Amino acid sequence: MPPPKKLDLIPLEFKQRLASLLQERGFADIIDVTEELNFWLDDAGLELRIGKSAVGAYSKLLKDQREAFSMAETLLGDLNIEQESTMHKVLMQMIATAAFQMMNAVSEQGGDWDPKSLAHLSRMLKDLMQSAGMRERLREEEERRVARKERERLAGEIEQKAHQLGMTRDTVQIIKADILGVDA
Repeated sequence: MPPPKKLDLIPLEFKQRLASLLQERGFADIIDVTEELNFWLDDAGLELRIGKSAVGAYSKLLKDQREAFSMAETLLGDLNIEQESTMHKVLMQMIATAAFQMMNAVSEQGGDWDPKSLAHLSRMLKDLMQSAGMRERLREEEERRVARKERERLAGEIEQKAHQLGMTRDTVQIIKADILGVDA
């Protein structure tokens, strides 16, 4: 197994401060941010130095995450449940494709997957598939709810018109029940 990245060895509070500082500086100014991070580490008595390439890679990761979240928020903000369900399916397919590409890359480089990583990957894919199924059921339930509400609205209008035309209450109830698909 490869050694952990140096940024993964720093305390969480420093990583959070680093993320905040990078965001404040627009994910730029990597050299100064790296110097400031190393100053924090020295000041805390930690004998760990982080390179600017590690900070740059972390900055890129944070920026990419922020852009992805922003894009997802924009895309999903104006979607109805059917569009959201379709978007979720597309995202699930993209993640599954990326996971399989990662597996192929590891295999091509002669690397082996440890059982724990394989278990995590398979659980992630299973969760994604379950999530897609749940979204599909939600979409179908929403469609049924909207259709039922429309039938109820129409039944109410027909009931009102039928009363105006002088139909008996029993006849109106039979017609209404027929539209709503229930027993009178």
